[in-house]
Amino acid sequence: MDAPRWAAPVGIALSAAGVAVSAYLTAAHFSTPDLLVCTEGGLVDCTSVTTSRWSVFLGIPVPLLGLLWFLAMLGLSLPAAWRSPRREVHLARLALAVAGIGFVLWLIYAELVLVGALCLWCTVAHVLAFGLFAVVALTAPDLLTREPA
Repeated sequence: MDAPRWAAPVGIALSAAGVAVSAYLTAAHFSTPDLLVCTEGGLVDCTSVTTSRWSVFLGIPVPLLGLLWFLAMLGLSLPAAWRSPRREVHLARLALAVAGIGFVLWLIYAELVLVGALCLWCTVAHVLAFGLFAVVALTAPDLLTREPA
């Protein structure tokens, strides 16, 4: 299966940036929110967001979930994964991208409506996740309809 030449490098770049941001947020979660370089008070308040009850999902810190998601997407964005003749690899990438963007939409709702504040670092992670979703969505129809060579 042939993916566009840009898919792997763009996917790797977005995933690697997501790993970095998520690792930073995870470190702040397990140490102190003071580690975050972000304003406090008003609409942009990283501490309010990252210490809210919504910063944990099923007992797992959301930044750690993001880190694991970006690591999985990094693996699925490697050139070998894009070239894989196995349909399951492409379906896994698509399913993970859809699940990720669904979770991001929930997190944005939680930030804006339930917490009443935005975290700039979280927003960066959300934008990177959306970028990965776009890469996968733009390439999925072609990759999923072709028969392996």
